[in-house]
Amino acid sequence: MLPALLRSVKIGFSIVNHKSCQLYSQNVAVPLMRKKLKSKTKDALQFIDVKHVRVFGGKGGDGCVSFLSLWCNENAGPDGGDGGNGGHVVFKSTYNVNNYSHILSIIRADEGGKGYPKNQHGKNAEHNIVQVPVGTIVKNQQGKVVGDLNAEGMMFVAARGGAGGKGNRFFITEQEYAPKICEHGADGEVLSYVIELRSMAHIGLVGFPNAGKSTLLQAVTRAKPKIAPYPFTTLRPHLGMVQYDDYVQIAIADLPGLIPGSHENKGLGIQFLKHAERCAVLMFIVDASCDAPWEHINILKFELESFSKELASRPQIIVANKIDLPEAEDNVRVLREKFNVPIFTISAKMGTNVTSLLGELRKLYDQMEDRNETTDD
Repeated sequence: MLPALLRSVKIGFSIVNHKSCQLYSQNVAVPLMRKKLKSKTKDALQFIDVKHVRVFGGKGGDGCVSFLSLWCNENAGPDGGDGGNGGHVVFKSTYNVNNYSHILSIIRADEGGKGYPKNQHGKNAEHNIVQVPVGTIVKNQQGKVVGDLNAEGMMFVAARGGAGGKGNRFFITEQEYAPKICEHGADGEVLSYVIELRSMAHIGLVGFPNAGKSTLLQAVTRAKPKIAPYPFTTLRPHLGMVQYDDYVQIAIADLPGLIPGSHENKGLGIQFLKHAERCAVLMFIVDASCDAPWEHINILKFELESFSKELASRPQIIVANKIDLPEAEDNVRVLREKFNVPIFTISAKMGTNVTSLLGELRKLYDQMEDRNETTDD
């Protein structure tokens, strides 16, 4: 069933929503209808915002032991060439990727070429340049930040390749005219890192399992998180983009479900809260048809505050989902009495008020951008 987002039409200088019939003035950006169809494949792409990697620099090439023999001078002397240098493993920030799903856990650079007779040096290996999203933080095994790739084109040398070994010609001295020794190429560095995204999405969907987070994300973006009529939790975050008519895109992340005791690492625990830390705004999604949904919000706020005071102080909005069910109306009334913040009522499945919610998200996004510009000045 198509959500209300897909049934918005322009009339004069305003936007009329087919479901909610709410008008938007011309100075407010409007979410656009998806023009590109979703993929028909059943496998959903995983969004990976943290990755443990082990990197191996390339080994240097070995030197060569050789003696030149000419038809006119059979003792022409040593002519063994040097080995080539091994390649580095380099992280390079780019806007072409937005997560680490394409990166292997073990990354190796090529080895340098070995030396050859007639003073032929081995070939230097190409560096293995791994593309990572802009905003990547690189941590070593002790958890110390050793790299911050916060701009396009920045590079971090994760593992240096070994130097090539010298051939026997290098060891000629006044006392030794015919050395029969060479060097082996040096081994490259072997190191381990944790790479993390500083910012994963503008909006993070926070809620209990089966609150409707995945349904909402699928309704407003091309993302394909798993949706089922039974309670379960998303194991990895899913990311979707909402496009507006002024070419602005807002990233929305469906985070794994939160349960009581997450700050003590129960369930997905700390892993979930780490995902939430990478979102600028937290959107609490509650099932308005369940018993006492206000208790769910209190638990969510308590878990966030217990984990990080800074995380709990970020902008938050409350969305009451599943208002198409008869039990939701009374619960929404109680929610408005208990929380002195705007509460948006939607039905992600039916598309009710979804366009209105996206309009409010855009206003919140503009406020954040204005605040960031003021801070930079």
